[in-house]
Amino acid sequence: MHMNDNSKHIPDSVARYFWGDNLKDLSWVSHQKYMIETILENGDEHAVRWLFMKISKTSLLSLLPRLRLSAKSRNFWNFYLE
Repeated sequence: MHMNDNSKHIPDSVARYFWGDNLKDLSWVSHQKYMIETILENGDEHAVRWLFMKISKTSLLSLLPRLRLSAKSRNFWNFYLE
């Protein structure tokens, strides 16, 4: 799976979607699936762009069946990523 973890910093445009989490403990390496699910379900354009810098669209498409997403979000991302 393609990951680019050159920065441990989560930008503010992404961090706002993790308002209930301790951002000091949240890391891409340890919480990748949770972060992907949250951004694909709730994220805006900036958060999604950051996500695409962290993981390839091909890798996201292969993960999609295992992610906890609403049917609406799953359908959208399946269409978008194909």
